[in-house]
Amino acid sequence: MGEKLQQLKTGGFERRWSLAKASIVAGTRFATASASTMFSDEATREIKRRKSLAEQAEYLVGEMGKLKGSIVKIGQMMALYGEHFLPEEVTRAFHQLNDQTVALDWSVISKHIKQELGDKRFNELVIDEEPLGAASLAQVHRARRKSDGTELVLKVQYPGVADAIDSDLALVSQMMRLARVVPQTREFEEWLEEVRSMMHREVNYPQEMETTRLFHKYLAGDERYIVPKVYPEYSTPRILAMSYEHGVPINSNAIMSLSQERRNKLAYASMEICCREMFEWGEMQTDPNFGNYLVRLGDGVNTPDKIILLDFGAVRDFPEDLMTLARALTKASVLRQREVLVSSMKGFGFFDEISQDTKQKLADLCLLAVEPFTELTDAPKDVLDEHGNYIWAKSNLHKRVLVQGAKSAATKEFSVPPKELMFISRKFIGAYTFMTVIDARIYAFDIIKPFLK
Repeated sequence: MGEKLQQLKTGGFERRWSLAKASIVAGTRFATASASTMFSDEATREIKRRKSLAEQAEYLVGEMGKLKGSIVKIGQMMALYGEHFLPEEVTRAFHQLNDQTVALDWSVISKHIKQELGDKRFNELVIDEEPLGAASLAQVHRARRKSDGTELVLKVQYPGVADAIDSDLALVSQMMRLARVVPQTREFEEWLEEVRSMMHREVNYPQEMETTRLFHKYLAGDERYIVPKVYPEYSTPRILAMSYEHGVPINSNAIMSLSQERRNKLAYASMEICCREMFEWGEMQTDPNFGNYLVRLGDGVNTPDKIILLDFGAVRDFPEDLMTLARALTKASVLRQREVLVSSMKGFGFFDEISQDTKQKLADLCLLAVEPFTELTDAPKDVLDEHGNYIWAKSNLHKRVLVQGAKSAATKEFSVPPKELMFISRKFIGAYTFMTVIDARIYAFDIIKPFLK
């Protein structure tokens, strides 16, 4: 993995000074650029304003990337969810924060592992010095237990990142305000609190260990899925030890070379988990990126292809009243019951405060978003194959939903959309991208129908 870091700066004066300086520079540049267009026509002013905003956002993100740690993860969360309420130029810049960061050198990380596990447990393992991967909060090492050859992976949290979350979030928030790239609203403050909560959940390894065990129990006995086994004897508040599970990435050539039938079976299995999360478990993987899944290939005859579920740090449970609402909206949307759908939009502030007209436009959005799960009677004919299956790669559904959302008056009534809607939106986008990438062609109404009773 090339050059390694000898230490990770996770706090202190230097960190605060770097971001304060960057935000002041960006804010001053933005103000100067705005002043220089004072006598231009409105169209020219807007073009120059957006260009300047993009430049300042990219500059800020570059400065954040140098600091690594939780700063980078916060930026990535802004990229994922900020597209709902931040200027496009800002989210585009945040997307440049690459999670494949430089790893900590073995001489540093090995001392940390040894301190966490203690000499006895550390010496029971042979740990690969080269990490399997390095991200903003942790890096992963493959290991083998000497006594019986058991293969493990150790997810090792970087020293100090958990303690730096609150101060780093305050720094990023202050930086974005000084640089004038965020809305100054109460809703944005609430969203920052949600980011704080997500960050603390990401570094809570005991909780992730329990969630991994829970999903292991949920899916036990179903040969379509693999959930890693947790090894508590090698786990600590900063190390999560699990079984090593070999597989290939979802977007690899190995998957695309499978027959349509085998890819469709993976699609059914993937979608069934989404339905069970919403209708049975009330717990949802809110970071459905490809890095959280692998596939263990079977032989296509006797041994099925299996989806390996990884990284349960972003799983969150939702209050029962919210899940009841989400289920009601989903059911009404799938069954095309517009009046039921609109009348179900109540009981939460974000629904009780919007107009009937906006509810109708939100209904349009819901009806479109669940199109693949319906009986497909009103789906565009060119997205169906000769067997009546939905062709995900041809549907262009993600873009159609975004266009519909942009037209919705809800974008004017919410300065920042409710976080719950953002999570569900993110879940949909992740699931739909999965289906599109593997070119799934399925009739998903058969999957969701049992859950609607």
